Amino acid sequence: MAKGLQSRKKQRLMVITTALVVFMGAVLLVLFALGGDSLSLFLQPTAVKEKNIPEGQRFRLGGLVKDGSFSKLEDGLTFKFIVTDCVTDISVLYKDILPDLFREGQGVVTEGMLDSQGIFRADTVLAKHDENYAPPGTMPKNMAACDHPIAEGR
Repeated sequence: MAKGLQSRKKQRLMVITTALVVFMGAVLLVLFALGGDSLSLFLQPTAVKEKNIPEGQRFRLGGLVKDGSFSKLEDGLTFKFIVTDCVTDISVLYKDILPDLFREGQGVVTEGMLDSQGIFRADTVLAKHDENYAPPGTMPKNMAACDHPIAEGR
C-alpha cells in the first residue's frame, strides 16, 4: 500500500513539474516575441528613414495623409498619396478600395514594404479616428498640428 501511494505522489509531482516547465517556456516565448521593436504598432516616416529599413521588409507605416498629395492613377484602382509626420514624407501606392474614413489631413496606418525607389507599396490601409487620445510628442492628430510651433521643433 505504501508503494502505491509513493508512485501516485511521484506521478503527481511529474505532472506538476512538466506543466510548470511548459508554462514557463510559453511565457518566455511570448516575452521573446514581444521584445524589441515589435511592440510598436507602426513606424512614422522619420523612424523609417532613421532605421534604414531595407526594401522588401514588411512593416506598418503610420502618419498623416499629406494635404494635396492624394491622387488616383489611370487604372482607377491604384491610389497614390504621401504619409507624413510633419518632418519626413514617404510616398505610398495602394491598389484596392480605400476605407470610408480615409481623408487628406487625417491619420492613416498602412501595411506593406518599401520598393527599390523608396516608395511604400501598401497592401492594407487603415484610416484612424482623430478623436482617440494620443500622448504629447506622438503622431499629430491632423495636418493643422504640423503648422503648430511644437510640431516644427521636432
